[in-house]
Amino acid sequence: MEKTPKIAVMGGGSWATAIAKICMEQGDICWYMRREEQIEDFKKHKHNPSYLSTVQFDTERIFFSSNINEIVKKSDILIFATPSPFLKQHLKKLRASLKNKIVVSAIKGIVPDENLNVSEYFHRIYNVPKDNLLVISGPSHAEEVAMEHLTYLMIGGHCRDKAKQLAEMLQCHYVKTSVVDDVYGLEYASVLKNVYAIAAGICHGLKYGDNFQAVLVSNAIQEMNRFLNIVDEKQRNINESAYLGDLLVTSYSKFSRNRTFGTMIGKGYSVKTAQLEMEMIAEGYYGTKCIYEINKGYKVNMPILNAVYNILYGKISPAIEIKVLSGLMR
Repeated sequence: MEKTPKIAVMGGGSWATAIAKICMEQGDICWYMRREEQIEDFKKHKHNPSYLSTVQFDTERIFFSSNINEIVKKSDILIFATPSPFLKQHLKKLRASLKNKIVVSAIKGIVPDENLNVSEYFHRIYNVPKDNLLVISGPSHAEEVAMEHLTYLMIGGHCRDKAKQLAEMLQCHYVKTSVVDDVYGLEYASVLKNVYAIAAGICHGLKYGDNFQAVLVSNAIQEMNRFLNIVDEKQRNINESAYLGDLLVTSYSKFSRNRTFGTMIGKGYSVKTAQLEMEMIAEGYYGTKCIYEINKGYKVNMPILNAVYNILYGKISPAIEIKVLSGLMR
């Protein structure tokens, strides 16, 4: 009988916790967390002390370690769910080879400095074969997964068989899965939807109404489509849930930290003050700069991205920048 692959969750945040909950519907897991004290508190209280603390875990079925090499050696499938700005920090102590591992990115961001998608980063820096790289995407707030609200995930992979295997392992009574081969499209879309959610939040903070928000989001999906078609020309349906659906939930949901961050900026908070008050990472802040720099080479028409960049990094008044942007909307 073929051995069931051992899954490891890499990260200790809310999305990592939600993914661990999903994975444990099927079997035992390994779980890497950087801080030993977080692991000890988790074992003591049977829940993540810092994130989604209402979710109870059978910790007897979890092999915890703060040693990334120990987790990698014991596991076959590694699901990375750390904020993209901290990925390199987590990997700094990695010595174990990843070549024969299935590496899965559940990270909705880009690796800063290199400005690479997470899967491409693992391929170039850690020599992970492209067929061993998978991506988890789709409209999926960790808080709703914790409450077992029906969630749809899309698994992207260069190797359809491996993507299908992971999709089957993640499917349960509250998670439905599907498979596509659009790895880079899913990754870029998951970054861009955070940028556009910040824009939606800024407009909300400035008291623009629902009418304008609808126009903004409809322009955003067109902007996303233009970018994806240039950077990775592939047959894809931009109206599918992993693209349009993820954009909608991130732009409108009360659970969206990127929308919340944008709302604070629109209300007059500085970037630093908004970040400190949230106490959570808004991936779109970092993604805005990365995509803006990537687009310097492609020169895709992206007025919403440019407006968010000008507000966050150019320190231009949100009221002035959004007024200019509104004149470009159709």
